[in-house]
Formats: sequence, C-alpha cells, structure tokens
Amino acid sequence: MVHVLTLCGSLRAASSNRSLLRAAELIAPAGVTFEHYEGIGELPHFNPDIEAGPLPAPVATLRARVDNADALLISCPEYARGIPGAFKNALDWLVGGHEFPGKPIALFNASPRASDAQSQLRLVLTTMSGRVVDEAAISVALIAKGMEAGAIAADPALRPTIETGLAALLSAVQSD
Repeated sequence: MVHVLTLCGSLRAASSNRSLLRAAELIAPAGVTFEHYEGIGELPHFNPDIEAGPLPAPVATLRARVDNADALLISCPEYARGIPGAFKNALDWLVGGHEFPGKPIALFNASPRASDAQSQLRLVLTTMSGRVVDEAAISVALIAKGMEAGAIAADPALRPTIETGLAALLSAVQSD
C-alpha cells in the first residue's frame, strides 16, 4: 500500500489544480491511497520564533500528514509569475521538521503557461531536500476549461499523461 499526500497550491475550492489532484486519485492503481491536505489556508504566518515552542495545531497536523505519507503530489498555480504566498508559507513550515527531506515528490501543473512557478517550486523543494521525481512532473492544459476531476480522469488526451506521472512517482516510492 502506498500513501500519497496531495498539496494544492491554490486556496480556491474550484481550482483546476485541485481538480487535477482529485483526477489523479481516480486514475491511481489499486493499492494506492490518497489524502488531500486542505489546511493550507489555516496555517499561521511562518515565524521561526513560534517554531521554537509548541507548534500551532495546524502546523503540527501538516507535519504529521507529511510524515505519514510515502510520497507527495503537488499541483500549484502561478500567481504573478511565482508561487502563491499561502503555499510558500506552508512549505516554510516544513523546513524545520524532519518529515519532509527525502520524500519523493511529483509536480503536476494544470497550466503549461505556469512555468515560472514550477521552476521556483522545484528550486524551493530541492533546497528543502525534497526528492522531486523529474519523470513524475507533468503539465496539462486545464485552465479555463472548468473540468471537474471525473471529466479529467476520463479524458482520453489527459489520462495517459496523468497515468505516466503517477507511475513515475510510484516507481520512485518502490525504489526506496
């Protein structure tokens, strides 16, 4: 059994990135469980002084969920040519913990135009000692299509790309 934790860089409920993560769950082979972390908007602003004492409950929950995951699947939009602030804040809370380093990571992208954020995200994650799996990095054009997870998973043009990304992530987990 492989446990994948998804992290969506968008706080929007109807985000294309969130739909892509949920489509991945629908496509995943048997023996793979998904947990969608939805608490990014609840995290306090990162402050190293707070990290020295008891962690705020939302931060402790995020770290525990990362620790329990075999792999991370991230889909993040690009805001003003960068990583959204709330998502970068979530990543900052993971820097000081032991849970994140070495974790296999797939980067899914719901907009091929979001290349600046993807480059920045890759730099941040590797700096944090995350193991970005290059073969698991995919990009699909979902922006402005309004597709929900089921439609994405059933789309004959999108499904093979998602399957390829998932297969590469699962292969990285199994090689550990």
